[in-house]
Amino acid sequence: MNTKVKAVALVSGGLDSALAVAVVKRLGVDVLALHASIGYSPGFMRAEIAGEKPADLAAAEAARMSAAFGVPVRVLDFVEEYFGVLLHPRHGYGANVNPCIDCHLFMIRKAKEVMEREGAQFVFTGEVLGQRPMSQNYQALELIDRESGLEGLLVRPMSAKLLPETLAEKNGWIKRDGLLDIQGRSRRRQMELAAALGVTGYSSPAGGCMLTDENYAAKLKDWMRHRGEAPLTHEETLLFSVGRHFRLSPSVRAVVGRREAENRYIERAWRLEWLAMPVEVPGPTVLVQGPATDEDLRLGAALVARYCDAKTSPSVKVVVRRGDEERIFDIPPAPEDLVERLRI
Repeated sequence: MNTKVKAVALVSGGLDSALAVAVVKRLGVDVLALHASIGYSPGFMRAEIAGEKPADLAAAEAARMSAAFGVPVRVLDFVEEYFGVLLHPRHGYGANVNPCIDCHLFMIRKAKEVMEREGAQFVFTGEVLGQRPMSQNYQALELIDRESGLEGLLVRPMSAKLLPETLAEKNGWIKRDGLLDIQGRSRRRQMELAAALGVTGYSSPAGGCMLTDENYAAKLKDWMRHRGEAPLTHEETLLFSVGRHFRLSPSVRAVVGRREAENRYIERAWRLEWLAMPVEVPGPTVLVQGPATDEDLRLGAALVARYCDAKTSPSVKVVVRRGDEERIFDIPPAPEDLVERLRI
């Protein structure tokens, strides 16, 4: 085997990508792993909301995966560039707002660019035939091969024996009998293989993506319906994962913090907007986002009263501030029927 053969791995950090790296390394190939950060990892979102810096999170993730996989790992930031994929997916969404086929194409095209710069021979992934209904069926894999510009140079080591022979195999860079024939959603064979190869340190297979989460999707869809010309921002995508959301009017939304970390995040990241909070009792910070009227601010204050520790009181004192502007409301908690009518 020519030890100078080099491949670029596109890795998620989970079990399948860890095993794919181990399988290709076992065939004598030098591997450079790429992790494409698009901003929808639940763990990364929670960490950012808690105040951690994205650059520090990326560096820690690269170090973790490099130690687990035994190969160099680069974390590439595509958060801003990915917005176009998310908002205008050519191949549509899955069950929620997950543009899985377009997402795979986006990442694989980025891996192709690195392959060409690094002088590598092929790209490989941890995809398993039949594991994901939208993006890992036979037709989707074939489509991604064709539209990525990597047809014949994109290898799926986990299911390669069930797929057409690639140029990487035909050219002798890797041997087909060293590849696998795993398919379906069961992880039994992967767990057995991980034990046999001594693969550890991978992230949970159920880590997921927030775009597949029903609650997150509902908030993003509501924003898309009402956004007008507003651009999508990273802070906005983080906000969809925070708190309870309420639509006060077509142009105004309220976000009620559910816990201390969320309250602090709202106060830190959205300090230029209207923020409401109780004056005399513990309770949430509520963001009132958009060109709020007096009635919108009253609704925001009523939501504070509804979710604070004095929610059974006849009225609650609430302060609503934006910069140097301040309003004080002595207001009853929002009634349950109103809360449910406004809830996103």
